[in-house]
Amino acid sequence: MDAVLIGNFDGVHLGHQALVRAARQEADVECVIAVTFDAHPRTLLGGGAPALLTLPAERLRLLCEAGATRVESLRLDEELLGRSPEDFIQWLHRRIPFGLIVEGADFRFGRARSGDVRTLEASGARLGFRTLVANQVEVSLCDGNVVGARSSLIRWLLERGRVADAARVLGRPHIVEGPVVRGAQRGRELGFPTANVDPCGIMLPADGVYAVEVTSAGGERWRGAASIGSNPTFGEQPRTLEVHLLGVGSSLDLYGRTIRVHFLRWIRGMVRFDSVDSLVEQMARDCEKVEA
Repeated sequence: MDAVLIGNFDGVHLGHQALVRAARQEADVECVIAVTFDAHPRTLLGGGAPALLTLPAERLRLLCEAGATRVESLRLDEELLGRSPEDFIQWLHRRIPFGLIVEGADFRFGRARSGDVRTLEASGARLGFRTLVANQVEVSLCDGNVVGARSSLIRWLLERGRVADAARVLGRPHIVEGPVVRGAQRGRELGFPTANVDPCGIMLPADGVYAVEVTSAGGERWRGAASIGSNPTFGEQPRTLEVHLLGVGSSLDLYGRTIRVHFLRWIRGMVRFDSVDSLVEQMARDCEKVEA
């Protein structure tokens, strides 16, 4: 029997992973299919889509790693968004003849998000599938607050620089993957060469300095200090992600290579320094904190 899960699955956090696990634990399930979309519904509905936690290829990898047999990405258009919940489920069931659907209690779908798990149960009685409502995954944050695992919560935490808490909800550090591009090369001049990373649409945490781990496709690993912001000491600049690799000299050429920046913890906020010397002294202290 095939089981399906429907959602955007952005971030593939602990809650998403629990849905896959719940489907896998059903004795008669052979294939778990994650049904997602090629864009966020708000890209068509207006209001702007939320910042991405994962790109489609990473989302697919993480879902399969969590236990999904395969991922079906549906093309999002006005016709699909305009379907009533009952019509959408009937259409999907013809496309994928599933015998089980697994969702959380807060699941909403169909036109104007008017369908819920009760709609699924009623449709299942007609079409011959079963609905399993999974329990919400709760996570304890660093401050002791217990919260439900949600993509919107992860974005809220990242907007405030709370990368350690975001990692608790994700089940792993937040990762920004992208190619190293040429920047102003100011860090090299100051004795702290940095890799300027193009985030490729992935959400960046709040402006500040972070302890990170950096990995390459070839398996190399480095500890680093990442700076996110507009370099206020040198005047207003475009917002960038720059990473200084600890213990690595300026001879390492990463230009054009894709690296992954794993955000581990917040070090400090972004500030404007009165002099370049003050900035260099602070950068040295930042590196000491990353190594501590």
